[in-house]
Amino acid sequence: MRQLILNGGLKGGDQLPSIRSLAKELQISVITTKRAYEELEKEGYIETVAGKGTYVSVQNNELIREQRLRLLESKAEELVNESKLLQLSLEELQQMITFLYKGE
Repeated sequence: MRQLILNGGLKGGDQLPSIRSLAKELQISVITTKRAYEELEKEGYIETVAGKGTYVSVQNNELIREQRLRLLESKAEELVNESKLLQLSLEELQQMITFLYKGE
């Protein structure tokens, strides 16, 4: 769910399924689902409104951007490490990224 929020799949104000409903859908225990919701709420990703439900928090756009940049940096690090294992040169890696970025 954290990834969905960071990737924009879930937006601020979106209502989330109830704990029981999500647990049933994912076929996991209610306790596990409750812990996950509690952790997401503690981290500021979601908020629970008594009697109304649980919603994605309306976060500061800059905070979301920073979190997404950290995620991107982590993926870039994986890409660089894999490229080194394949013994790609920096130039080859740059060409590949340029090709993908431009959609050619």
